[in-house]
Amino acid sequence: MKKKFSTELAYVLGIVFVAIGVVLMEKAEWGVSMVVAPAYLLYRALSPTWSFVSFGMAEYCLQAVLLLVMILILRRFRLSYLFSFITAVVYGLVLDGFMRLGALLPVDFLWQRAIYYVVGLLFSAAGVSAMFHTYISPEVYELFVKEVSGHFHVDIHRFKTLYDCVSCLVGVVMSFLVFGLWHFVGVKWGTIVCALINGTVIGRFSAFYEKHWTFYDRFPWRKYFEASESHSGS
Repeated sequence: MKKKFSTELAYVLGIVFVAIGVVLMEKAEWGVSMVVAPAYLLYRALSPTWSFVSFGMAEYCLQAVLLLVMILILRRFRLSYLFSFITAVVYGLVLDGFMRLGALLPVDFLWQRAIYYVVGLLFSAAGVSAMFHTYISPEVYELFVKEVSGHFHVDIHRFKTLYDCVSCLVGVVMSFLVFGLWHFVGVKWGTIVCALINGTVIGRFSAFYEKHWTFYDRFPWRKYFEASESHSGS
């Protein structure tokens, strides 16, 4: 018999899990997730000059750009898209908090890096899948995948894999442009592995969630988000 799991809790855990996963993969130094690689490279490039620039800040700034790109592709605007940006800001703040905690983790041995990478990848995938099971607006990354795949009637998990591979390529190009040819920062072999398997892992987590839990709304907020989704403008 399935147990009940609130969609609001799925939203909170999605943000926390993704932030933990990103921090652990960054700590492993084998390459961050391809989705966050552009933001990480922006952070690494700007923070030495402007110390106020954090990883989280780079995240929600780039997500704002991605949001504009999505609106141009879909040729529509919904109020719920702004809530996705709010989620991105909240995620950025949580990410910065975990980055401070992650600085305390030891990285003296190879096995420690291996654990950080594997656990980080699993946390990230579990978090993204959780965000797919809530009505509350997800980060722009997940919103882009959900909206664009739906618009073009493409399987969401396959589209996620394609999106991850494109993000990986963008990260490689940015690494070359910012840090020089063959000087890989943030984008390494672990990024490529993540790009190839992340969509599948997310799909496995989704199947696991749906097998063991029935998602329900604990609070009567869904109607407000659905109303914002139906509101569009030019």
